[in-house]
Amino acid sequence: MSPKNHKVRVGISIGDFNGIGPEIIMKSLKDKTITDFFTPVIFGSGKLFTYQKNIFKLNLNFNYVNEASQALPGKLNMVNLTKENVNVELGVPTEESTKMAIDSLEAATEALMKGDIDVLVTAPINKDEMVKMGFKHAGHTGYFEEKFSKKGLMFLVTEDLKVAVSTHHIPIAKVAENISKEKIKKQIRVLNQTLIEDFCIQKPKIAVLGLNPHSGDGGVIGTEEIEIISPAIQELSDNGILAFGPFPADSFFQPNKYRNFDAVLAMYHDQGLAPFKTLAYEEGVNYTAGLPFIRTSPDHGVAYDIAGKNVADEQSFMEAIFTAIKVFKNRSEYSELMSNRLQPRKMVVDNGIDEDLPEETEA
Repeated sequence: MSPKNHKVRVGISIGDFNGIGPEIIMKSLKDKTITDFFTPVIFGSGKLFTYQKNIFKLNLNFNYVNEASQALPGKLNMVNLTKENVNVELGVPTEESTKMAIDSLEAATEALMKGDIDVLVTAPINKDEMVKMGFKHAGHTGYFEEKFSKKGLMFLVTEDLKVAVSTHHIPIAKVAENISKEKIKKQIRVLNQTLIEDFCIQKPKIAVLGLNPHSGDGGVIGTEEIEIISPAIQELSDNGILAFGPFPADSFFQPNKYRNFDAVLAMYHDQGLAPFKTLAYEEGVNYTAGLPFIRTSPDHGVAYDIAGKNVADEQSFMEAIFTAIKVFKNRSEYSELMSNRLQPRKMVVDNGIDEDLPEETEA
């Protein structure tokens, strides 16, 4: 089936159900025509979602299945992870809500790797509570890197603004020791390839931010720009990748500056995410670039403070769903184009003979 006609199977992990995860999931799926565009597969609990849909007065009917391979097009499919009653305490993380967040993520990831779903959209988790229960990673990115045995890149995207971060969830005190020339080169290459394959940008222009205030001010406020970042950019530029910088972060995110580039690589989490969430909060999507599978999420957290109040905005979650679908189709079409491209044939130029043709023999 052509990628254009394939109805994408979108797996959804529910995150912490005492936050706004189930609310934004159900609000994103409330339009009865939504299944015309994709096939949702939620990894959760029928009893939990029935309870919460009544709180939010949503008219949804789920098709309950035991595994994702049984999901039906045209239905809101629910992989029922438990048939037991669930204790909901909206606004407060509990052991039960944390365990289901882990179970949902693991079941959805397994289905993704088996090919039972095409993409995965993850609702917000409580990282601290999950770590307390034995989850080994301070976020989704590290988890997927381990599962897929490949380094990923946290990449926040909208139509107009795309920001990746070189270091993810680590203390500020450890940022400088966690950047290197080779690491930055590798990340820019990943970013460049992601923009080409997943976002259909033929020749991406990538801006790289400095680590220190004023990009080190010529070495006065730090030497990482001179010793690490600039040499990485120069080597990539010499090899045809359009990387520029390092730019001072404090003045970069002005519309007339960042819009000259297709993506930005920031050196650490808040350097990139603070301006991104300010400029694009409601429509922002967190995409893990560089992995063999497609995973997106909204760019916000569990929001315990508004859980159960029916005021959570589902726009970022909907953007995460449709970004995942768009990336899946872009990547599939790119792969199809590359596999069908014409291979050059060696020609004998001096006599015009095509070497692929059989030679004539004498009678």
